[in-house]
Amino acid sequence: MSDGMTDDTTGAADGPHGGTDPVLSLSGVDSGYGEVQVLDDCSVRLDPGEIVCLVGPNGAGKSTVLKTAFGMLTPWTGTVEYHGRDIGGMAPEEIVREGIGYVPQTDNVFGSLTIDENLRMGGVARDGSLEEVIETLYDRFPIIDEKRGSKAKTLSGGQRQVLAFARALVMEPDVLLIDEPSAGLAPNTADDVFEDVKEVNDMDTAILMVEQNVTKGLGISDRGYVLDQGTVRFEGTPEELLNDEEVSQLYLGG
Repeated sequence: MSDGMTDDTTGAADGPHGGTDPVLSLSGVDSGYGEVQVLDDCSVRLDPGEIVCLVGPNGAGKSTVLKTAFGMLTPWTGTVEYHGRDIGGMAPEEIVREGIGYVPQTDNVFGSLTIDENLRMGGVARDGSLEEVIETLYDRFPIIDEKRGSKAKTLSGGQRQVLAFARALVMEPDVLLIDEPSAGLAPNTADDVFEDVKEVNDMDTAILMVEQNVTKGLGISDRGYVLDQGTVRFEGTPEELLNDEEVSQLYLGG
């Protein structure tokens, strides 16, 4: 195993972060759907300005981490903290106001609305004018600026994903949760979307991302977690995870 990489759950919430306080952390979380447990003593942290990627086999609990962080699921045990404050069990609309955005894998835009209307819907909970922040987003993502009067259903898959990012950013979150941004996209389009993820990160937004394309997802990330059966099996830098023989053989298809 590579030096500095953490196996099992030891250090997953604390880790070698030089004393930096996380913007978002899950500590010892059990969570699931109804009576079906998915997360088992799961600990993940996101530091300011980071991109952190969650990878692992199907059914490992990756998307459940995001849904628990965003209040769609209430942790059975453990804590979810945003800037040190417990937000576990808060409603998603309250969490949005706190400063956390969420981009689900599917149904992440309103197809019957225009791009401009989608962005305005993203800011319904925002106090004050939307004009300045929306114009800033158009400047950041010219692909949607060119089509601001078009219905979202006319956009390509990559363009829809950019709109979904922009829509979540209208509230100016400092944390964005993204579930499989490249799912269903052609390789070239997926590459463009990963560049857009980096662009979002450049807006002082820390990103916790689930991604099926392990190499590409880790390639734009600062750190990664390998989940299996609802718990963190390994944590490390992308290089540590991708170069570790055990991780590659067991989890990454190496």
